[in-house]
Amino acid sequence: MDMPTITVSTSPHLHSRNNTSSIMWNVSAALIPAAAWGVFVFGWRALLVLAVSIIAAALTEYLLGKIAHGFTLLDGSAVLTGLLVGMNMPPDVRLFVPIIASFFAIAVVKWTFGGLGSNWMNPALGGRVFVFFSFTSLMNTYRLPRTLQAIDAVGSATPLTAIKLNIADGAVRGLTSSQVLAEIGYPTTDFAQNVSAWFQGTVGIGLSPYTVDAFMGNIGGCIGEVSAILLIVGAIYLFVKKIITWQIPVMFLGTFSLLAWVFGGVRNGLGLFQGDFVLQLLTGGMMLGAFFMATDMVTSPTTSKGMIIFGAGIGFFTFLLRYFGSLPEAVSLAIILMNIFSPTIERFILPKRFGEVVKEQKAKKEAKA
Repeated sequence: MDMPTITVSTSPHLHSRNNTSSIMWNVSAALIPAAAWGVFVFGWRALLVLAVSIIAAALTEYLLGKIAHGFTLLDGSAVLTGLLVGMNMPPDVRLFVPIIASFFAIAVVKWTFGGLGSNWMNPALGGRVFVFFSFTSLMNTYRLPRTLQAIDAVGSATPLTAIKLNIADGAVRGLTSSQVLAEIGYPTTDFAQNVSAWFQGTVGIGLSPYTVDAFMGNIGGCIGEVSAILLIVGAIYLFVKKIITWQIPVMFLGTFSLLAWVFGGVRNGLGLFQGDFVLQLLTGGMMLGAFFMATDMVTSPTTSKGMIIFGAGIGFFTFLLRYFGSLPEAVSLAIILMNIFSPTIERFILPKRFGEVVKEQKAKKEAKA
Protein backbone atom coordinates (compact mmCIF):
# COMPACT_ATOMS: atom_id res chain seq x y z
CA MET A 1 0.00 0.00 0.00
CA ASP A 2 1.30 3.45 -0.90
CA MET A 3 2.00 5.52 2.15
CA PRO A 4 1.15 9.25 2.07
CA THR A 5 4.19 11.49 1.93
CA ILE A 6 4.75 14.80 3.63
CA THR A 7 6.96 17.43 2.05
CA VAL A 8 9.19 19.02 4.67
CA SER A 9 10.65 22.44 3.93
CA THR A 10 14.26 23.37 4.57
CA SER A 11 15.18 23.93 8.20
CA PRO A 12 15.04 25.81 10.52
CA HIS A 13 11.58 24.80 11.68
CA LEU A 14 10.16 27.37 14.09
CA HIS A 15 7.98 26.20 16.95
CA SER A 16 6.02 28.87 18.78
CA ARG A 17 2.74 29.26 20.61
CA ASN A 18 2.37 32.69 19.02
CA ASN A 19 0.14 32.68 15.97
CA THR A 20 0.02 35.48 13.41
CA SER A 21 -2.90 37.28 15.02
CA SER A 22 -1.36 37.08 18.49
CA ILE A 23 1.95 38.48 17.23
CA MET A 24 0.32 41.41 15.41
CA TRP A 25 -1.86 42.46 18.33
CA ASN A 26 0.99 42.08 20.81
CA VAL A 27 3.28 44.29 18.71
CA SER A 28 0.50 46.88 18.48
CA ALA A 29 0.09 46.74 22.25
CA ALA A 30 3.84 47.24 22.72
CA LEU A 31 3.65 50.41 20.61
CA ILE A 32 0.81 52.01 22.58
CA PRO A 33 2.98 53.65 25.32
CA ALA A 34 5.18 55.44 22.76
CA ALA A 35 2.16 56.41 20.66
CA ALA A 36 0.35 57.72 23.75
CA TRP A 37 3.37 59.82 24.67
CA GLY A 38 3.36 61.30 21.17
CA VAL A 39 -0.29 62.27 21.63
CA PHE A 40 0.51 63.79 25.03
CA VAL A 41 3.38 65.99 23.85
CA PHE A 42 1.98 66.90 20.42
CA GLY A 43 -1.72 67.15 21.28
CA TRP A 44 -4.98 66.00 19.70
CA ARG A 45 -3.64 66.53 16.18
CA ALA A 46 -1.27 63.61 16.68
CA LEU A 47 -4.16 61.42 17.81
CA LEU A 48 -6.07 62.38 14.66
CA VAL A 49 -3.12 61.42 12.45
CA LEU A 50 -2.83 58.04 14.19
CA ALA A 51 -6.57 57.39 13.88
CA VAL A 52 -6.70 58.33 10.20
CA SER A 53 -3.68 56.11 9.44
CA ILE A 54 -5.21 53.08 11.18
CA ILE A 55 -8.67 53.57 9.65
CA ALA A 56 -7.24 53.99 6.14
CA ALA A 57 -5.14 50.83 6.49
CA ALA A 58 -8.03 48.82 7.95
CA LEU A 59 -10.49 50.00 5.30
CA THR A 60 -8.07 49.17 2.49
CA GLU A 61 -7.48 45.72 3.99
CA TYR A 62 -11.21 45.10 4.31
CA LEU A 63 -12.01 46.13 0.71
CA LEU A 64 -9.18 44.11 -0.81
CA GLY A 65 -10.11 41.16 1.38
CA LYS A 66 -13.67 41.30 0.05
CA ILE A 67 -12.34 41.33 -3.51
CA ALA A 68 -10.08 38.38 -2.76
CA HIS A 69 -12.98 36.52 -1.09
CA GLY A 70 -11.32 36.47 2.30
CA PHE A 71 -11.64 38.34 5.60
CA THR A 72 -8.20 39.12 7.00
CA LEU A 73 -8.92 42.25 9.01
CA LEU A 74 -9.02 40.47 12.38
CA ASP A 75 -5.46 39.15 12.07
CA GLY A 76 -4.27 42.59 13.21
CA SER A 77 -1.68 43.12 10.48
CA ALA A 78 -3.52 46.05 8.88
CA VAL A 79 -4.04 47.77 12.23
CA LEU A 80 -0.36 47.35 13.06
CA THR A 81 0.64 48.72 9.65
CA GLY A 82 -1.64 51.73 10.08
CA LEU A 83 -0.33 52.37 13.59
CA LEU A 84 3.28 52.26 12.38
CA VAL A 85 2.46 54.57 9.48
CA GLY A 86 0.88 57.06 11.88
CA MET A 87 3.79 56.87 14.31
CA ASN A 88 6.14 57.67 11.42
CA MET A 89 4.27 60.87 10.55
CA PRO A 90 4.94 64.44 11.72
CA PRO A 91 2.16 65.55 14.10
CA ASP A 92 0.94 68.40 11.87
CA VAL A 93 1.08 66.59 8.52
CA ARG A 94 -1.87 67.11 6.17
CA LEU A 95 -4.30 64.24 6.71
CA PHE A 96 -4.30 63.06 3.10
CA VAL A 97 -0.61 62.12 3.48
CA PRO A 98 -1.08 59.30 6.05
CA ILE A 99 -4.17 58.14 4.14
CA ILE A 100 -2.10 57.74 0.97
CA ALA A 101 0.74 56.15 2.95
CA SER A 102 -1.57 53.57 4.54
CA PHE A 103 -3.26 52.81 1.22
CA PHE A 104 0.11 52.36 -0.50
CA ALA A 105 1.37 50.16 2.34
CA ILE A 106 -1.60 47.79 2.21
CA ALA A 107 -2.69 47.86 -1.44
CA VAL A 108 0.69 48.07 -3.16
CA VAL A 109 3.37 46.73 -0.82
CA LYS A 110 1.31 44.03 0.88
CA TRP A 111 -1.49 42.87 -1.47
CA THR A 112 0.28 43.29 -4.80
CA PHE A 113 2.73 40.59 -3.75
CA GLY A 114 0.06 38.22 -2.44
CA GLY A 115 -0.95 39.50 0.96
CA LEU A 116 0.41 38.83 4.43
CA GLY A 117 3.63 36.83 4.36
CA SER A 118 4.40 37.50 0.69
CA ASN A 119 5.59 41.12 0.73
CA TRP A 120 9.30 41.71 0.23
CA MET A 121 9.55 44.90 2.29
CA ASN A 122 7.90 46.23 5.42
CA PRO A 123 4.54 47.73 4.31
CA ALA A 124 4.60 50.62 6.81
CA LEU A 125 8.09 51.60 5.73
CA GLY A 126 7.10 51.35 2.08
CA GLY A 127 4.19 53.71 2.74
CA ARG A 128 6.33 56.16 4.68
CA VAL A 129 9.09 56.30 2.07
CA PHE A 130 6.54 56.71 -0.73
CA VAL A 131 4.92 59.78 0.82
CA PHE A 132 8.27 61.12 2.03
CA PHE A 133 9.54 61.47 -1.52
CA SER A 134 6.12 62.40 -2.91
CA PHE A 135 5.36 65.14 -0.37
CA THR A 136 8.81 66.06 0.90
CA SER A 137 7.99 69.50 2.26
CA LEU A 138 4.93 68.24 4.15
CA MET A 139 6.93 65.36 5.63
CA ASN A 140 9.69 67.69 6.84
CA THR A 141 7.60 70.16 8.85
CA TYR A 142 7.78 69.37 12.55
CA ARG A 143 6.56 70.91 15.77
CA LEU A 144 8.41 70.86 19.05
CA PRO A 145 6.62 69.07 21.90
CA ARG A 146 4.72 70.98 24.55
CA THR A 147 7.42 70.10 27.07
CA LEU A 148 9.82 72.44 25.27
CA GLN A 149 9.40 76.18 25.33
CA ALA A 150 10.36 77.75 22.01
CA ILE A 151 9.32 80.84 20.09
CA ASP A 152 9.50 79.19 16.70
CA ALA A 153 7.66 75.94 17.35
CA VAL A 154 7.19 74.94 13.72
CA GLY A 155 9.91 74.10 11.26
CA SER A 156 12.62 71.53 10.77
CA ALA A 157 12.73 70.98 14.49
CA THR A 158 14.25 67.51 14.79
CA PRO A 159 17.67 67.53 16.44
CA LEU A 160 19.29 65.63 13.57
CA THR A 161 17.96 68.05 10.96
CA ALA A 162 19.25 71.02 12.95
CA ILE A 163 22.67 69.39 13.33
CA LYS A 164 22.95 68.42 9.67
CA LEU A 165 21.90 71.82 8.32
CA ASN A 166 24.34 73.73 10.50
CA ILE A 167 27.25 71.41 9.74
CA ALA A 168 26.49 71.56 6.00
CA ASP A 169 26.39 75.36 6.09
CA GLY A 170 29.77 75.46 7.82
CA ALA A 171 28.22 77.36 10.71
CA VAL A 172 29.79 75.06 13.29
CA ARG A 173 33.04 73.10 13.20
CA GLY A 174 34.93 71.13 15.81
CA LEU A 175 31.85 70.45 17.93
CA THR A 176 30.02 67.26 18.90
CA SER A 177 26.35 66.80 17.98
CA SER A 178 25.21 67.90 21.45
CA GLN A 179 27.51 70.92 21.33
CA VAL A 180 26.09 71.90 17.95
CA LEU A 181 22.57 71.93 19.42
CA ALA A 182 23.75 74.03 22.35
CA GLU A 183 25.53 76.43 19.99
CA ILE A 184 22.41 77.07 17.90
CA GLY A 185 20.18 77.37 20.97
CA TYR A 186 18.08 74.24 20.52
CA PRO A 187 15.78 74.17 23.58
CA THR A 188 15.97 71.70 26.44
CA THR A 189 13.72 71.00 29.42
CA ASP A 190 14.57 72.05 32.96
CA PHE A 191 14.35 68.37 33.92
CA ALA A 192 17.09 67.46 31.41
CA GLN A 193 19.32 70.27 32.62
CA ASN A 194 18.89 69.20 36.24
CA VAL A 195 19.67 65.56 35.41
CA SER A 196 22.72 66.63 33.42
CA ALA A 197 23.96 68.81 36.29
CA TRP A 198 23.43 65.96 38.78
CA PHE A 199 25.45 63.52 36.68
CA GLN A 200 28.22 66.07 36.28
CA GLY A 201 28.36 67.03 39.95
CA THR A 202 27.66 63.65 41.61
CA VAL A 203 28.91 60.99 39.22
CA GLY A 204 31.40 63.08 37.25
CA ILE A 205 29.93 62.10 33.89
CA GLY A 206 29.28 64.76 31.27
CA LEU A 207 25.77 63.77 30.21
CA SER A 208 24.26 66.18 27.69
CA PRO A 209 20.75 67.51 28.49
CA TYR A 210 19.87 66.81 24.85
CA THR A 211 20.61 63.14 25.43
CA VAL A 212 18.30 63.15 28.46
CA ASP A 213 15.51 64.83 26.49
CA ALA A 214 15.92 62.37 23.61
CA PHE A 215 15.76 59.45 26.02
CA MET A 216 12.60 60.74 27.70
CA GLY A 217 10.86 61.99 24.54
CA ASN A 218 11.15 65.77 24.81
CA ILE A 219 12.35 66.45 21.27
CA GLY A 220 10.86 67.25 17.91
CA GLY A 221 10.19 64.40 15.52
CA CYS A 222 7.56 61.99 14.26
CA ILE A 223 4.70 61.09 16.59
CA GLY A 224 5.89 57.68 17.70
CA GLU A 225 9.67 57.96 17.49
CA VAL A 226 10.47 60.62 20.09
CA SER A 227 10.42 58.64 23.35
CA ALA A 228 13.31 56.19 23.38
CA ILE A 229 12.52 54.92 26.88
CA LEU A 230 8.92 53.96 26.05
CA LEU A 231 9.99 52.24 22.84
CA ILE A 232 12.53 50.27 24.86
CA VAL A 233 9.78 49.33 27.35
CA GLY A 234 7.69 48.07 24.44
CA ALA A 235 10.67 46.14 23.10
CA ILE A 236 11.22 44.47 26.48
CA TYR A 237 7.61 43.32 26.36
CA LEU A 238 8.21 41.75 22.94
CA PHE A 239 11.38 40.04 24.18
CA VAL A 240 9.50 38.60 27.16
CA LYS A 241 6.74 37.35 24.86
CA LYS A 242 9.46 35.85 22.60
CA ILE A 243 8.10 37.70 19.58
CA ILE A 244 11.46 39.24 18.66
CA THR A 245 15.02 38.07 19.25
CA TRP A 246 18.20 39.98 20.03
CA GLN A 247 20.15 39.49 16.80
CA ILE A 248 18.66 42.17 14.53
CA PRO A 249 18.22 45.07 16.98
CA VAL A 250 21.49 44.47 18.81
CA MET A 251 23.53 44.19 15.61
CA PHE A 252 21.72 47.17 14.07
CA LEU A 253 22.27 49.47 17.05
CA GLY A 254 25.71 48.04 17.84
CA THR A 255 27.07 48.42 14.30
CA PHE A 256 25.70 51.94 14.00
CA SER A 257 27.10 52.96 17.40
CA LEU A 258 30.56 51.64 16.58
CA LEU A 259 30.71 53.40 13.21
CA ALA A 260 29.24 56.62 14.63
CA TRP A 261 31.77 56.63 17.46
CA VAL A 262 34.78 55.90 15.27
CA PHE A 263 33.93 57.97 12.18
CA GLY A 264 31.05 60.22 13.28
CA GLY A 265 33.26 63.09 14.37
CA VAL A 266 35.00 63.36 11.00
CA ARG A 267 32.27 65.43 9.35
CA ASN A 268 32.35 67.81 12.34
CA GLY A 269 36.09 68.31 12.03
CA LEU A 270 36.86 66.32 15.19
CA GLY A 271 38.72 63.33 13.79
CA LEU A 272 38.39 59.64 14.62
CA PHE A 273 36.82 58.25 17.81
CA GLN A 274 35.07 61.53 18.57
CA GLY A 275 31.52 60.74 17.41
CA ASP A 276 28.59 61.59 19.71
CA PHE A 277 26.90 58.25 19.06
CA VAL A 278 24.57 58.20 22.11
CA LEU A 279 22.49 61.18 20.94
CA GLN A 280 22.42 59.76 17.43
CA LEU A 281 21.26 56.42 18.81
CA LEU A 282 18.29 57.95 20.63
CA THR A 283 17.00 60.13 17.78
CA GLY A 284 15.87 59.82 14.19
CA GLY A 285 13.65 56.78 14.64
CA MET A 286 16.46 54.43 15.66
CA MET A 287 14.56 52.68 18.45
CA LEU A 288 11.31 52.45 16.52
CA GLY A 289 13.14 51.03 13.51
CA ALA A 290 15.39 48.64 15.43
CA PHE A 291 12.75 46.96 17.57
CA PHE A 292 9.51 47.28 15.63
CA MET A 293 10.28 47.46 11.89
CA ALA A 294 13.62 45.82 11.21
CA THR A 295 12.42 42.76 13.15
CA ASP A 296 9.47 42.17 10.80
CA MET A 297 9.41 38.38 10.41
CA VAL A 298 8.30 38.42 6.79
CA THR A 299 11.01 40.71 5.42
CA SER A 300 13.98 39.62 7.55
CA PRO A 301 16.06 36.41 7.55
CA THR A 302 14.99 33.47 9.70
CA THR A 303 18.39 32.07 10.72
CA SER A 304 20.50 33.47 13.54
CA LYS A 305 23.49 34.15 11.26
CA GLY A 306 21.23 35.70 8.67
CA MET A 307 19.67 38.04 11.24
CA ILE A 308 23.12 39.09 12.47
CA ILE A 309 24.21 40.01 8.94
CA PHE A 310 20.86 41.69 8.28
CA GLY A 311 21.04 43.82 11.44
CA ALA A 312 24.67 44.79 10.85
CA GLY A 313 23.80 45.80 7.30
CA ILE A 314 21.02 48.10 8.50
CA GLY A 315 23.41 49.71 10.96
CA PHE A 316 26.00 50.25 8.23
CA PHE A 317 23.55 51.78 5.74
CA THR A 318 21.96 53.97 8.42
CA PHE A 319 25.37 55.37 9.33
CA LEU A 320 26.39 55.85 5.70
CA LEU A 321 23.17 57.60 4.68
CA ARG A 322 22.79 59.65 7.87
CA TYR A 323 26.33 61.00 8.04
CA PHE A 324 27.26 61.28 4.38
CA GLY A 325 23.91 61.40 2.58
CA SER A 326 21.35 64.17 2.25
CA LEU A 327 18.83 62.69 4.72
CA PRO A 328 19.23 63.39 8.46
CA GLU A 329 17.60 60.15 9.73
CA ALA A 330 17.80 57.44 7.00
CA VAL A 331 16.57 54.50 9.11
CA SER A 332 13.63 53.70 6.82
CA LEU A 333 15.77 53.58 3.68
CA ALA A 334 18.43 51.47 5.39
CA ILE A 335 15.87 48.85 6.44
CA ILE A 336 14.33 48.73 2.95
CA LEU A 337 17.78 48.31 1.40
CA MET A 338 18.42 45.30 3.61
CA ASN A 339 14.92 43.96 2.86
CA ILE A 340 16.16 43.73 -0.73
CA PHE A 341 19.19 41.70 0.35
CA SER A 342 17.24 39.45 2.74
CA PRO A 343 16.51 36.64 0.22
CA THR A 344 20.17 36.60 -0.85
CA ILE A 345 21.31 36.38 2.76
CA GLU A 346 18.90 33.49 3.31
CA ARG A 347 20.18 31.66 0.25
CA PHE A 348 23.81 31.71 1.37
CA ILE A 349 23.27 31.30 5.12
CA LEU A 350 20.46 28.74 5.17
CA PRO A 351 21.76 25.47 6.64
CA LYS A 352 21.81 22.43 4.40
CA ARG A 353 19.07 19.83 4.73
CA PHE A 354 19.79 16.65 6.66
CA GLY A 355 21.84 14.30 4.54
CA GLU A 356 22.69 16.89 1.91
CA VAL A 357 26.31 17.23 3.06
CA VAL A 358 26.79 13.47 2.93
CA LYS A 359 25.46 13.36 -0.61
CA GLU A 360 27.84 16.13 -1.69
CA GLN A 361 30.84 14.36 -0.15
CA LYS A 362 29.82 11.07 -1.80
CA ALA A 363 29.47 12.78 -5.17
CA LYS A 364 32.95 14.32 -4.84
CA LYS A 365 34.48 10.91 -4.03
CA GLU A 366 32.77 9.32 -7.00
CA ALA A 367 33.97 12.13 -9.25
CA LYS A 368 37.58 11.62 -8.13
CA ALA A 369 37.29 7.86 -8.70
